[in-house]
Amino acid sequence: MPEANSGHIAFVGLGNMGAHMSRRLVESGYQVVGFDLQEAAGRALTEAGGTVAASAAQAVAGAGIVILMLPNSTAVEAVLGDAEVLGGLGSGTIIVDMGSSEPTSTRRLAVALAERGVTLVDGPVSGGVSGAAAGTLTIMAGGAEDVVAQVSSTLATLGTWLRVGDTGAGHALKSINNLLAAVQLLATAEGVAIGRSFGLDPEVMIATINAASGRSSASEIKFPRFVLPETYDSGFALRLMLKDIRIATGLAAELGIGAALGDRAVQVWSQAATDLGPAADQTEIAHWALTGTRADEIVRHP
Repeated sequence: MPEANSGHIAFVGLGNMGAHMSRRLVESGYQVVGFDLQEAAGRALTEAGGTVAASAAQAVAGAGIVILMLPNSTAVEAVLGDAEVLGGLGSGTIIVDMGSSEPTSTRRLAVALAERGVTLVDGPVSGGVSGAAAGTLTIMAGGAEDVVAQVSSTLATLGTWLRVGDTGAGHALKSINNLLAAVQLLATAEGVAIGRSFGLDPEVMIATINAASGRSSASEIKFPRFVLPETYDSGFALRLMLKDIRIATGLAAELGIGAALGDRAVQVWSQAATDLGPAADQTEIAHWALTGTRADEIVRHP
């Protein structure tokens, strides 16, 4: 089936990720109209040749595809529950929620939107700010095969997409992925703390772990790029990681499945969020785990 291409692409949410993603779409020849509550967030889209609307309703009016890159389900529900936004969505419009939303909320919204002739696909991403900038994100698409096919070219502009199931499946899998990533980062930090206390060199430890069976994205990417250089600037907030792992453990509870390690990870990440504050980057948990340092004591090196 050909891709949905009537009208422009509306892009709501132009933050750390959305700014790069919307820019890539413009550079690939798409007409993009964006919106963000923070007026300054639209600067990158404007500089790339896109258009910034005065409201979400104005951005989506007449769009063939609407991409949402918002922090949580509450924000998504607020946008899609706005009467003016709903009034601007034409029959046949496809909405792609690329943030990390709650899968049960996604399914409820999909049912409500379908009554208006609008289809909701979830397409959360992994790869961080660098992946958004380079167009190398991994996109976990949830939706009917024919609908995902209609937005496949748009998704391919942003990275590699995989259809992982029906609507809601992408958001479920993204939360599970981030639960694994959160546990790996914390475990790597604790391992390095043990080794350093014994007298081992952290850089030697990470290089060796990456050549052995303990390697993970935490040891291969996060420690070399953001932790060992002490920049702590991966671009993904600690509070957002905590939100995602809570979605995963909440889903486990809803399904009656035990998640003892996940529940413990939520406890530890919650304490780190309290100690480090709302502006903390996810990688700061490594410094916190190594030293017990609070946010106002962390020195970030350029």
